[in-house]
Amino acid sequence: MVFSSLEFIFFFLPLVCAFYMLFKGIRAKNAVLIAASIIFYAFGEPRAVILMLMSIVFNYGLAMLIEKHRNIKTVFLVIAVILNLGLLFIFKYTGFFAESANRLFSLSIDVPVIHLPIGISFFTFQAMSYVIDVYRGSTPAQKKISNILLYISFFPQLIAGPIVKYHDIEKQIDSREVSFSGYAAGVKRFLFGLFKKVLIANNVGYVWSRITASDMGSISLATAWLGALCFSLQIYFDFSAYSDMAIGLGKMFGFDFLENFNYPYISKSIREFWRRWHISLSTWFKEYLYIPLGGNRKGKIRTYINLFIVFFCTGLWHGASWNFVIWGMWHGFFSVIERLGFEKILQKDKTAILCHIYTLFVVVTGFAIFGITDFSQLRQYLSVMFMNVNGVLADSAFLFMLKNNIFYILIAVVLSTPVYRLIIKRENKVLNIVSPVLFFAGFALSIAYLVSSGYNPFLYFRF
Repeated sequence: MVFSSLEFIFFFLPLVCAFYMLFKGIRAKNAVLIAASIIFYAFGEPRAVILMLMSIVFNYGLAMLIEKHRNIKTVFLVIAVILNLGLLFIFKYTGFFAESANRLFSLSIDVPVIHLPIGISFFTFQAMSYVIDVYRGSTPAQKKISNILLYISFFPQLIAGPIVKYHDIEKQIDSREVSFSGYAAGVKRFLFGLFKKVLIANNVGYVWSRITASDMGSISLATAWLGALCFSLQIYFDFSAYSDMAIGLGKMFGFDFLENFNYPYISKSIREFWRRWHISLSTWFKEYLYIPLGGNRKGKIRTYINLFIVFFCTGLWHGASWNFVIWGMWHGFFSVIERLGFEKILQKDKTAILCHIYTLFVVVTGFAIFGITDFSQLRQYLSVMFMNVNGVLADSAFLFMLKNNIFYILIAVVLSTPVYRLIIKRENKVLNIVSPVLFFAGFALSIAYLVSSGYNPFLYFRF
């Protein structure tokens, strides 16, 4: 079950909200959310519920041992890291590494087919951050296992993020206010996310799916770049939409989650892009990998090595395929180039136009790499993008797809800038009257699309 499904919108969410409002007291409300979260996960992953619950119990117990036995806390931290990364390796990377070893060393290892539990990377990273924070002494071990259970399994952020740190919502679990204004703000944020996912991400994403499903030997250069642009817009609006919906759902139940995206496509460098893109993931790697490796405190060479390690892991986190690793290293390369002095050159551009062009070029090209897992197809696609091997700049297929989807593309481009934020910040009586109508219209159109269209992909099944 995903947020952009009719089952969630018209059945699951209304029932959860009704029970949540019916019960009084924070303990009862937390119990409702825990039960709802387990049911939500079990709806699509009935067997994986046991795996998630085992992960929660182990991490809860190890955090308690770290708190109780400070003299040997490192032992328990190592056990926690091994258990969590081992869980990820077994379910997410076993087949990938076996297949890679067969290709590299001409081996004949049987490649196991292991079903990947949805959201395993998200709940594993949250569990690890909690245990590490207890080890560092920045967060006390939580004695109530129900609090850790709610923190890790909470359904708004369980399968598509954002990655929430325990100390960010620790107090909210035990004490929070559920007000009408907060609930209304949450509903608006959820509806805005639903609109972004269903009406924008799905429509521009359909262009990408059509192009990549066609014969690479016949597409034009313009078609290839159109596809890469549409996928870049799709993944941003899809991912930020799920973050919007998660933040909105959190507000409906009295929780305040940190923002996960901050208009990354207006960035003037790749370093700035990663301060704006998937903020919860980039800060997680910064706090729990980059800084422990030494960060930028041990000289330039070590800093560059640390950056490449972080971006390698960032790419691999997104999926068990080498194209994700290449995507991560692509961003790592430009992050290092900028640190070597290229960023100073960019800053000399007073208009920032060239900075934006450079950043978008790197990002859009990177997402073409991210979006195609088959190396043969990826090689062909990039050859068309950069060498025009088919010898056709633009063709009728490009004009047809552009003409039929230009409205969604333009809307996506506009909403990927802070224009909407600037509008809603302004005190405007007309806007206050029109806003509810626009939200209702957006909701109605979204539901109509979900009823009539069969294209509603969930991009995070690899996570």
